[in-house]
Amino acid sequence: MTQATQLPIPEHFDAKKVGEVWRVPYLERAAGAKKWAKQHDIAPAATDKTRICLLAIDVQNTFCIPDFELFVAGRSGTGAVDDNLRLCEFIYRNLGRITAIAPTMDTHTAMQIFHPFFWIDKEGNNPPPLTQISIEDVEQGKWKVNPAVAHSIAGGNEVWLQKYAHHYVKTLNLDSKYPLTVWPYHAILGGISHALVSALEEAMFFHNHVRHSQTQFEVKGGNPLTENYSVLRPEVLEDHEGRAIAQKNTPLIDQLLAFDAVIIAGQAKSHCVAWTIEDLLTDIQERDPSLARKIYLLSDCTSPVVVPDVVDFTEAADAAFQRFADAGMNIVQSTEAIAAWPGISL
Repeated sequence: MTQATQLPIPEHFDAKKVGEVWRVPYLERAAGAKKWAKQHDIAPAATDKTRICLLAIDVQNTFCIPDFELFVAGRSGTGAVDDNLRLCEFIYRNLGRITAIAPTMDTHTAMQIFHPFFWIDKEGNNPPPLTQISIEDVEQGKWKVNPAVAHSIAGGNEVWLQKYAHHYVKTLNLDSKYPLTVWPYHAILGGISHALVSALEEAMFFHNHVRHSQTQFEVKGGNPLTENYSVLRPEVLEDHEGRAIAQKNTPLIDQLLAFDAVIIAGQAKSHCVAWTIEDLLTDIQERDPSLARKIYLLSDCTSPVVVPDVVDFTEAADAAFQRFADAGMNIVQSTEAIAAWPGISL
């Protein structure tokens, strides 16, 4: 293929199944990918002169399939499904241009600081999902660490864990981040909610074989002591005694910035997507602000968290994307030809 040409969508892609969970027929797709590469004269990714990475943030069942735990509906009510339909088509149309795909995987277990089991009230009840825990709640004893988690999380040291929990909530408050939110159990390691959306798994697997480019999975969120909205940095890095509990993902930042272009899509625009971009921008501004020009945000492949009559992060997400654009990043649409994007030389 010529670099100016967009590819057709392969016949195996079924747009009606993007919002469903199903098994990818790996051997069939691998064989089809080999034929597809030959038919369209697609060279291996190692030969790319302009190296482009797609960072697909948390395109997992838990966020993207209706009726799963944290489906990102956006204001339309079908946000993540519509986004993933466009993202699948974008991948297929640009198989010959996307050098690498790096999906992030939100990865949790039951006993984590943002799950109900971690906290109890004076009667021993766990907080319901979407409860927000403030520093005042902890200091006044409205919520405290469930002693039952101390054995697994802190080697049985309940006193240390209670002090850490106070420190954690206080740190979030001082850093002007969202207050600690108790999320529904989601993206549980080993469970179906943790898996990639089937249609996107299929598209990435197909890309893997067409381009001879290994999909690079980036796991985040497994630390029980901190939230990890951004794949690049956990929310809290030290405990109340100043000891490190987590670290910034500097190797991934270095890898991303070594590409000629980085395309970012995924869920949710108001949370994991926005905070990943924010962390990337922070590093860019420390290194070389002009690097922001190589970041491309697929604005039609991401949606904000919206819970009708409860919370709507649409305006906050849009404001964040405007800040990113003001800093030099590019806001683009998946339907636009990559060759037409500013700064792209194919």
